[in-house]
Amino acid sequence: MRITLAQMNPVVGDIGGNTDRLLNVMRQFHRQADLIVFPELYLVGYPPRDLLEKPEFIKRTGDALDKIIIASRSYPETGILFGMPLESDRGSSRGLYNSAVLVGDGKLLFTQHKSLLPSYDVFNETRYFDPAPGIEHFVFKGNRLGITICEDAWNTPDLWPLPERYRVDPQEILGSQGVDLFINLSASPYYLAKEDLRRKVLEHHARKHGIPFVYVNQVGANDELIFDGRSLVINGNGEILTWLPAFEEAIVTVDTREIPTGNMVPGTQVESLYKALVLGIRDYFRKTGFRQAIIGLSGGIDSALTAVLAVEALGRENVLGISMPSQYSSAGSVDDARALARNLNIELKVIPIKPVFEAYLNTLQDHLTGPEDVTEENIQARIRGNLLMAFSNRLRAMVLSTGNKSELAVGYCTLYGDMCGGLSVISDVPKTMVYELSRYINRETEIIPGAILEKEPSAELRPGQKDQDTLPPYVILDAILNFYIEENLSTAEIISRGYDPDTVEWVVQAVNRNEYKRRQAAPGLKVSSKAFGMGRRMPIAARFEE
Repeated sequence: MRITLAQMNPVVGDIGGNTDRLLNVMRQFHRQADLIVFPELYLVGYPPRDLLEKPEFIKRTGDALDKIIIASRSYPETGILFGMPLESDRGSSRGLYNSAVLVGDGKLLFTQHKSLLPSYDVFNETRYFDPAPGIEHFVFKGNRLGITICEDAWNTPDLWPLPERYRVDPQEILGSQGVDLFINLSASPYYLAKEDLRRKVLEHHARKHGIPFVYVNQVGANDELIFDGRSLVINGNGEILTWLPAFEEAIVTVDTREIPTGNMVPGTQVESLYKALVLGIRDYFRKTGFRQAIIGLSGGIDSALTAVLAVEALGRENVLGISMPSQYSSAGSVDDARALARNLNIELKVIPIKPVFEAYLNTLQDHLTGPEDVTEENIQARIRGNLLMAFSNRLRAMVLSTGNKSELAVGYCTLYGDMCGGLSVISDVPKTMVYELSRYINRETEIIPGAILEKEPSAELRPGQKDQDTLPPYVILDAILNFYIEENLSTAEIISRGYDPDTVEWVVQAVNRNEYKRRQAAPGLKVSSKAFGMGRRMPIAARFEE
């Protein structure tokens, strides 16, 4: 059977636009395909979240299905398999299924609903959907198709111990039914090394049952989530035959009667991370209607990395850098910002904030007494935030927040200051990875000035200030944060691994007491297995000590 894998980038909620693109693919590829396969919930985009609770939203998806069924009459030899929400035929519970729908020759041929509904990490599908009442294969063009949806293929505790334990295994059920081909419609979000885990899971199913596996994953970014695509075809021996590219749309046709040419080029982790962040920025702007980005260029590595990513995503003509030195800023920092702007060929405005800062101090001198402390430091950060937002308002552009995960974790950031913005680009990238990404960017030619990579990190909010005056060395800090946030280890367990008890306790307490700051941060692009925000739902007003 000839199968076309349509690795597409839908816009959440744009039912009409997503449907038109599906029909366009059908028109272009029907002659070469017996079956065209699209990702999970393609018609509405993933994740649609509470749009699923709007009756009009569900009605429009039904109208779109009718439109596709009518259009399929013109291509009677080709089936179209895609994901969409369908109303449940039950009289209770959620009233919706997450469904795979097969259409052909003017008919709704088959529907298979999703059985396993994840509610861990970023997922919340039990809020919206009912599980499938049954799992059946479907015979299409003489082939017994075993159709599943995303999580249905992940009940493999030997390879990946799921936070949830499911009582059914859809792949096992379909394998026992003697299907000829597994097909999985997916919207599987990216994080570092996810593709390796995903590949092992799918290879396992194909090898265990001796059944080829076709996997079609969504690509693109929707809010915090980035989808890497990497759709693939695996033979019954568990060997990858076709691997679609990462982080871009692709449409590829394979013939299951032949051996396709393998094109597996996974790339390095740092390369994948770079492409993921670029895609995250590009889609966030495209899908929210913004074109231009504004970045406060401090001369530091975080803002430099953010600027490089923004230029790659949006084009240099759509990125404006603003340097806002104070009396504590070194001349080198301003020079470094200028050098970066020259290398990127972007516009840079230099606006000294000393006069504004002095005006603040004069205004407050009769009201706030005592020695200088973090108050004066945060005033500077908030002045810069105000200036950036002024440009945002006037230019109708989006400010990109430049804070990294290490700083956000321990609260080394200022509310309404350096945290202001519409998107926090590297909020899930630890400081050590910021340096690794920057070295990757400079692998062929110097884009980020060497002085930025070499100098000690500093917020430059007081004389001679360095990050390590307040924070542990970033190598140590990031390791402790990984154990505490991503691996969910206790303070005692981290200390047992050889880390200084005082340092571990300080880091853990800093993470816990700064939840209120993170709750007010701009949405951040998720690139780790446990990101702040929708992937880590911690209470603010709480008392729990490790």
